[in-house]
Amino acid sequence: MKVYKEMREKLGQKGFTLIEVFIGLVILSVGLLAIAGLQITSVQGNFFSKNLNQATYAAQDRLESLGNSPFNSSQLHPGSHDDGKATLFGIVFNRTYTVGVNGNIKTITYTVKWNDGSDRAISFSTFVSG
Repeated sequence: MKVYKEMREKLGQKGFTLIEVFIGLVILSVGLLAIAGLQITSVQGNFFSKNLNQATYAAQDRLESLGNSPFNSSQLHPGSHDDGKATLFGIVFNRTYTVGVNGNIKTITYTVKWNDGSDRAISFSTFVSG
C-alpha cells in the first residue's frame, strides 16, 4: 500500500480513487439502512404503546367505577358481562368484565381486547367487600 501511495505522489495524482469512493459509499449505505430499520421499529413501538395506553385508560377508568358501585348493584352480579365496544383512533376495543364471589368479597376482572395487526388484551382486577 505504501508503494502505491508513493507512486501516486510521484505521478502528481491526488485525491481518492474510484474504488475508495465506492467502498465509502457502501459503508455509508449500510449505516443508513440500519438507521431506517430502527426508525420502522420505533414507529411500530409507538403505535403499540398508544393503543396499550388507550386500553389501560379505558380499563382502569371503568374498573374504578365498578369498584365504587354498591355491593348489591346489578352491575356486580356474578358472571361475565359485556361492556360494549369503544372505537378510538380507528381501533376497536372490546370490553368485558367478570365478577366472582367468595363469601362477602367480589372479584372484578376487567379485560380490554383489540387487534392492531395482532390480537392483544390487557386485564385488571380489584376486590369489593360488602
